[in-house]
Amino acid sequence: MNAKLSKLTPILFAGVAAAGIAVAPSAFADPEPPPPAPPAPGCYNPDGTPCTPSAGPQGAGAEIPGGPGALARSDGHVSAGIPGGPWAKAGPGGGIACVPGGPCRTITLPG
Repeated sequence: MNAKLSKLTPILFAGVAAAGIAVAPSAFADPEPPPPAPPAPGCYNPDGTPCTPSAGPQGAGAEIPGGPGALARSDGHVSAGIPGGPWAKAGPGGGIACVPGGPCRTITLPG
C-alpha cells in the first residue's frame, strides 16, 4: 500500500499545483464593479426624467405626474389638489376647499 501511495504522491502534488496556477489569475484580478446605484428618492415623470417645479415672476407651481399638484400665482390666487381627492382654491377674496363625497367649505373675506 505504501508503494502505491508513494507513487501517487507526485501526481497529487502536481494536481494541486495545477489547480493553484489555474485559480491564481482570478485571485489577483480586479473585483467586479459594484452595481449601479438605485435612483434617488423623489419625483420622477413616467419617462424617468425628474419632476421640475417652476417658479418665476408670474408665480410658482409643482406637480407629481398623476398625483398632487399646487399653483401659486402672482395675483394672489392659489390652488392645490389631489386627483380624485381633496382640493382647494383661494384668492384675495376668500377660498373654497372640498372633499370628494363630503362637504365643501367656502370662506368669503370682507373687502
